[in-house]
Amino acid sequence: MNQVKPNAAQPKPWNDPRVRALFFQAAAIVAVFYAGWTLFDNTLTNMESRGISTGFGFLDQSAGFGIIMSLIPYDATMSYGRTFFVGLLNTLLVSAMGIVTATILGFVIGVARLSSNWLIAKLSLVYIEVIRNIPILLQIFFWYFAVLGALPSPRQSMDMGGMIFLNNRGLSVPEPITQPGFGWVIAAIVFAIAAVVVIKRWAHKRQLATGQIFPTVKVSLVVLIALPVLAYLITGGPLEWSVPELKGFNFGGGYTVLPELAALWVALTLFTASYIAEIVRSGILSVSKGQTEAARALGLHSGMTLRLVVIPQAMRVIIPPLTSQYLNLFKNSSLATAIGYPDLVSVFMGTTLNQTGQAVEVVAMTMAVYLAVSLLISFFMNIYNRAVALKER
Repeated sequence: MNQVKPNAAQPKPWNDPRVRALFFQAAAIVAVFYAGWTLFDNTLTNMESRGISTGFGFLDQSAGFGIIMSLIPYDATMSYGRTFFVGLLNTLLVSAMGIVTATILGFVIGVARLSSNWLIAKLSLVYIEVIRNIPILLQIFFWYFAVLGALPSPRQSMDMGGMIFLNNRGLSVPEPITQPGFGWVIAAIVFAIAAVVVIKRWAHKRQLATGQIFPTVKVSLVVLIALPVLAYLITGGPLEWSVPELKGFNFGGGYTVLPELAALWVALTLFTASYIAEIVRSGILSVSKGQTEAARALGLHSGMTLRLVVIPQAMRVIIPPLTSQYLNLFKNSSLATAIGYPDLVSVFMGTTLNQTGQAVEVVAMTMAVYLAVSLLISFFMNIYNRAVALKER
């Protein structure tokens, strides 16, 4: 006769691993918040005892200083809040430029690193080993003081066709000035980009269905060039150019790329590209050689094999560390303050903080910007990573 076993005794709550885990996690959260609040309260108390005002009211006060470069209208009579946006946009500008050029250069060097040509492979290796082992700050100083600082004065500028002038105050180039009707040209550019997307998707479906390869790249280039040019001609050329002219000791008219921007951009690009090149190389090597051999057996030449077979599979390995390099480039842009480029750190956390004394507020706003932009970069790169990930069927 079977006997019914009594129910096993339930463990005490403090002996349950799950209960203990929840308790210690809750205790840790409370401790962190308590420490943060204590630090914040002590800071406010000490500032009040020393007569230091708090709050963000200083953002409405007149700044009283000029900024050598601004993507939005700005003068010395505007507020400190305006200086925040000027510095932010300048930071985003050099970061975006650096990410684009570093990605292109890094991919080229990474592929060249695996070239069968001995000279190209070794030159790529030398570039990577030299550039990535020199501190980025020293490279910024090199390009700013040793290269751009050694250029001639504006009166002895290097003349390139009477329209472009290079000197120690920057690169002066013609500036486009839009006229009524230019909106149609912009609309044509947008339409051309949309048409290229449609053509690419159609060509992909056609290739899957018939096996025939459509010259997508050539057709896309024709569409991207022909439609805007046609719209420009039909609307009567609604675009004028302001050509730089030497006026006194400097150039007037046109647009001048400051040496501070150029030095920072070149240094960030070269430094980050050296790391991206190694990431690309490792990603390509992660793809089985059998994939390359199969592609060649199907008659694909080396360029198509790399573009259609190797790179799509390598992207799943490339993107995660590539995201880290993008984040590093964005944060390294704060070194701009060393050469006087008016980025967020230089303009807002430098001049604005010194004039207002609002250290807590200024530092907190600057940190919040870098944190928010870094999280946005990670967010979009994670979306792209999921989009290109290999999916099992």
